[in-house]
Amino acid sequence: MTEQTGRAKFLPRHLPSRELFAEGHRGCQGCGEALALRQLLEVAGPDTIVCSCTGCVEIISSPYPETAWRVPWIHVAFENAAAVAAGVEAGIKILRKKGRYPADRRINVIALAGDGGTADIGFQALSGALERWHDFTYICTDNEAYMNTGIQRSSSTPYGASTTTSPAGKISIGQQTQKKDMPMIVAAHDIPYVATCCPSYPLDLIKKARRAFETIGPTYLHVFCPCPVGWRHPSDMSVEIGRLAVKAGVFPLFEIADGKLKLNRKMDKRKPVVEYLETQGRFSHLKPEDVEEIQRRVDENYQRLVHRAECDAGGIDRSRH
Repeated sequence: MTEQTGRAKFLPRHLPSRELFAEGHRGCQGCGEALALRQLLEVAGPDTIVCSCTGCVEIISSPYPETAWRVPWIHVAFENAAAVAAGVEAGIKILRKKGRYPADRRINVIALAGDGGTADIGFQALSGALERWHDFTYICTDNEAYMNTGIQRSSSTPYGASTTTSPAGKISIGQQTQKKDMPMIVAAHDIPYVATCCPSYPLDLIKKARRAFETIGPTYLHVFCPCPVGWRHPSDMSVEIGRLAVKAGVFPLFEIADGKLKLNRKMDKRKPVVEYLETQGRFSHLKPEDVEEIQRRVDENYQRLVHRAECDAGGIDRSRH
């Protein structure tokens, strides 16, 4: 078995009829995170252990004594998702060596955190777990702010967005820094598989999740999750907004396998970024010149990805171009 297919026979080839992230949780209507989790767990199947840090997902899924999880689930501190998942993975290895765990049973160990628990508070633990090469999948559900505690900015909040701690006003555009590029930062650890995905494109998400769970070694999925409350958009527009983000190049869908980048949805004629921005109240304060600046930055980033994908596909040394 190859490194990429070492787990293939242990994963369900058909999606189960029973939801592993149960209906009846306390997520907001139109919650992008809840939709993504349903899709991800359908791929992972019942032989899964989730280590989930504090955040929206924890709050909506586990109001004591109830739970929405139909797989083993561990709630950990805000900064510890990767560290605890690494410990679970190491523990399973030890039990297997001692003959106390079936050798032919594979478990999908998942570390789950939002953008705050990934790009900010949990970054050190994530980087350390990747460097130690733990066999787990880290999933970042990115709704671009600390939504659970009051819509505060994170380092994943995009330029120009208004939050409670980066409010737009007479002397401020809102968030004044660029969104941290977590997929590329993670890819710099030279792990086997990194991918961006969005529940608005379920087949793409399912395909990438399957590959991440099948790959032996650390893998990373960065999931774009629209938030009606924090982004101030109608709850029935979450799926459409996710599609607009991809079609405008705001959130490109790509994967990096063994160091080579592939664009999964290459948009030769992308939608104007303004079509994405105008759907959300967090951007309603932007002036035309602000939108032009955001468009310029999106264009630059997208062309950079296209260039790298073309170089990787053609076996060209990117450093010379």
